[in-house]
Amino acid sequence: MNMQLSSTPVIELHGLAKTYKSGEVEVKAVRELALRIERGEFVAIMGASGSGKSTLMNILGCLDQPTSGSYLLDGVDVAGLSRKERAVLRNRKLGFVFQSFNLLARTTALENVELPMFYSEPLIPLRIRHQRALQALEKVGLAGRVRHHPSQLSGGQQQRIAIARALVNQPEVVLADEPTGNLDSRTSIEIMGLFQELNDAGITLVMVTHELDIAAYCKRIIVMRDGSIVGDSRNDDRRQARREIERLDQEEQQAKLA
Repeated sequence: MNMQLSSTPVIELHGLAKTYKSGEVEVKAVRELALRIERGEFVAIMGASGSGKSTLMNILGCLDQPTSGSYLLDGVDVAGLSRKERAVLRNRKLGFVFQSFNLLARTTALENVELPMFYSEPLIPLRIRHQRALQALEKVGLAGRVRHHPSQLSGGQQQRIAIARALVNQPEVVLADEPTGNLDSRTSIEIMGLFQELNDAGITLVMVTHELDIAAYCKRIIVMRDGSIVGDSRNDDRRQARREIERLDQEEQQAKLA
């Protein structure tokens, strides 16, 4: 991972706004946001449906452009880039994790993880692609599943593959959109534990979630309402996934002995 020290925030927003037009009606999805996210942070963005969190995530992911204001990603003003330049920046600087995993069903775990490197410029040689993908799968605890297809894996394992895919290009930021939405409670805790381990290793994570108990694992919680940030606080008492798993294991063991 690229963890060079820098005074430049990895994400910086100034007066960021996004307005959609629906006939004669203008919908202000995001309203003049100011936000600064430093390297090494683990941020949860929360809000009800229609709060603007998904629109903000699309802009942070260089998938959409703001109507006004500026977005600096690792010091680069994204608004001034062409579509191709944004795509190149997105591939180099960002990793994505989605609720529905978005894995290719007919390809192996290794091939799924290699996929982002096919869009790198210049193209990464085959040997290096294999090496990076194997390292990413090892990082998420799936070194023994490289030849498995998604249908042969559990939901938690599939999400780990998606996380490995997000890491393989050594991004500045990993953006996670409801990453535990399709998982059961225990698997959700395990995924949050993996995120905490990656964050402890220096990876910056920004996660959208509507679940307060999931946001509780993050270091910082931002709350949105009607396109504005209405809360932004440090979470000094964040939940530790490793302890939660240990507690669940103890409860299961006691239940077996009862």
